This record gives sequence, C-alpha cells and structure tokens, in this order.
Amino acid sequence: MPWRIGPMERAAGVRPDPYRVWLSEVMLQQTTVAAVRGYFLRFTERWPDVAALAAADDAEVMAEWAGLGYYARARNLLKCARVVVAEHGGRFPGTEAGLRALPGVGPYTAAAIAAIAYDAPAVVVDGNVERVMARLHAVEVPLPAARPELVALAARLTPALRPGDHAQAVMDLGATICTPRSPACGICPVMDDCEARALGIAAGLPRRAPKAERPVRQGIAWLARRGDGAWLLEDRPARGLLGGMPGWPGSGWEAGAPETPPLDVRWHDPGVEVRHTFTHFHLRLSLRIAEPDPGAMPARGRFIPAADFRPSALPTVMRKCWEAVLPFFGPAG
Repeated sequence: MPWRIGPMERAAGVRPDPYRVWLSEVMLQQTTVAAVRGYFLRFTERWPDVAALAAADDAEVMAEWAGLGYYARARNLLKCARVVVAEHGGRFPGTEAGLRALPGVGPYTAAAIAAIAYDAPAVVVDGNVERVMARLHAVEVPLPAARPELVALAARLTPALRPGDHAQAVMDLGATICTPRSPACGICPVMDDCEARALGIAAGLPRRAPKAERPVRQGIAWLARRGDGAWLLEDRPARGLLGGMPGWPGSGWEAGAPETPPLDVRWHDPGVEVRHTFTHFHLRLSLRIAEPDPGAMPARGRFIPAADFRPSALPTVMRKCWEAVLPFFGPAG
C-alpha cells in the first residue's frame, strides 16, 4: 500500500508521514483499499503535503474526490488541512487527544494516526479489528452492542512496543485471512488461540443486529443543455448530502418537496429513471430534459460552457443522470 512504511524501513529510521497516514485513513472510511489506491496516488502527486492541500481550491479537491462518496469527508479534509496549517504550523498533533480536536477526525482516525505515525499505544479498532476480536474471544453479543467489549479486548492486546505495526497487522489479518466470509482459519497465525475456531463458530462472528430496511426516496432532476453544449448546473447546499458538490437542479428528495423547474422552457420526459443507493436510503430520480435557447435565463444555477464541463467532477448519482440522458440530445455545436 503506497501509504505504508514497512518494518524494515522503520528499522532503518524511516518514519511514516502523518499527512499520508491521515489522508489514507480518511479515504479508507467506508471504502476499499483497491478503490482508494488510485485516488491516494493522484492526491499525493497533486498535493504532496498538508500545506499544499490547505491551499488547494475547494472545487478542485471535490472534483478529485468524486467517486469516493461521502462528500462530507472531502469538506472536512480541507477544513482539517487548513486548521493544521493555521493553528499547528503545518504539523499534525502528536497525541490522540490533539488529533481528536481536528475537524473530521474521530476516535478511530485519531487512534490510527497516533499509533501508525507516532508509535503511540493507541487502540485502533476498525471493522476488521472488531471481527478479529469477536472471533479470537468468541464474543457472541451482536454488533453494535458488542463494540465496547471488542474495544476493551483490543486494548488488552495493544503493545507498548511497535503499536503502529501491531495495529496494521491486526487490520491486515482481518482484511486478508480473518475475512467476513470463509475465513482462512487453516493459515491464521493465531488459530491456536482462537476461541471461535475451537467452537466451530468463527464464520458466524461477529453477529449483527438485523438492519432496518432502507426507505425509498424520490425526486426529479432537470437537465438542460443549450445548443452550444453548455449544461445547466447548480451547487448543492454546503451542508447535507453531497454538500457543495455540483449537480443538476432538482426537487427535494422528501415527500411533498416542491417540483419547480429551474428554467421556464418546454421540458420533456424521456421516460428514464436513475436509481442510486446511499447509506440510509434508496433514491429514485425521474429525469426531465430541455434544449433552451442561448438567451434563456435560469432561475437557479448557471450554464457551464462545454469546454469547462467535467462529468468526472460530478457526484456518482449526478453522473448517472448525465449518462442516462445523453442519447436524447442531438450533437452540440
């Protein structure tokens, strides 16, 4: 992994860069290593240190983040970088408490940075560590109720010597051997100590409380393109889902939300619905399209010239809408 410093490098005096540790941990929240690798390399090439990221344009950072989801993380990324530069001289705090005080840095991220970057004996518990602890100690209480016990068990095993290497080793054990399905118990380095393996229940742990069914929300997205290829976009409110991201003018996603088009032109219904799933709900968007005259003045949003329009900067659900309506528009120009 491009953000890791191996034991041999550590022995040679190489120390992890707190900036790279922090960036990788924020990116990895709710996202896989495979998905994050490319984003991490692009970010660190473009913004190699926290000062460079703090000075970056918000829109450019949000565009690079597109596809990683959970855009509040990208907004907090910028807030955190700017606080580190403005209030800490460009250096991340070296304590778990100091890290917790930074924007967007919760208990897990603070512990991970403290342990990996500063070798502090912090207790690092992500989903992989929870699974390893639940199986190693045969904890049958379902999550999330079992979480405090799993954290306490992880704390008992956290060493004073090389806690960063320990934290990464346990996370890797969960990611590669003690996997959610079909754990490879036969090659596990701690199989002789695993209580769940001895009981034959490893694959069924950790247990989880039944999830509530996701509700379905609906809305409308209006996509307008002028004859010169300019698209009508607006920035979503700074707070809330997809906050600050560019997107198509639309109705709200709650029942009874107003359905007011952003432009007084003739709109067509192409009979297309875009479906997208967020963490807590499913979204169904009905699409409307229009090809307004060059002088049309929108009540909301602004026309982005074709040369400046970047589909890759759109959040995934907005890009899905764009891809769905393209066949209904004639050639621009």
